Amino acid sequence: MPDGPRYDDDFYAWTQYQADVLRTLRTRDNRLDRENLVEEVETLGRSERDAVRSQMRRILVHLLKLAYSPARDPRLDWMSSIIQGRAALDDKLSQSLRRDAQEALPKLYSDAREQAAVELQKHGEREPAAALPATCPFSMDQILSKGWYPEPPRPEDG
Repeated sequence: MPDGPRYDDDFYAWTQYQADVLRTLRTRDNRLDRENLVEEVETLGRSERDAVRSQMRRILVHLLKLAYSPARDPRLDWMSSIIQGRAALDDKLSQSLRRDAQEALPKLYSDAREQAAVELQKHGEREPAAALPATCPFSMDQILSKGWYPEPPRPEDG
């Protein structure tokens, strides 16, 4: 049994560990294309990480629209997108990728906020777009929690 993360337990951590092992591997057999193999293994891990980050941004955009837009008709579409994003994360989110997403949350939120603001403005919702908070108002648990959605703005708020 190799030291380090297990493939089945945390694929992302496994890819990063295996790339490190390959980098330090000493072999006289030059048939092994070590440098390109290391790059490919690392790329597999980065693809998983990038997929998680993409779903997080998607969920954040729709959570913001649910929380700040007074529009009623698109709410179920936004909720559906959140459900799909959470399901995709459920398939991919390992301990190390959750930690990465938590660390990247300020940047992910900033990107999602910008996208949500543009989408709100596109539909004439300038005040809700301007009201989007500068820092993420949602916890990681809320972002990932199946069935949790922010309350819509009250009519007197928007």
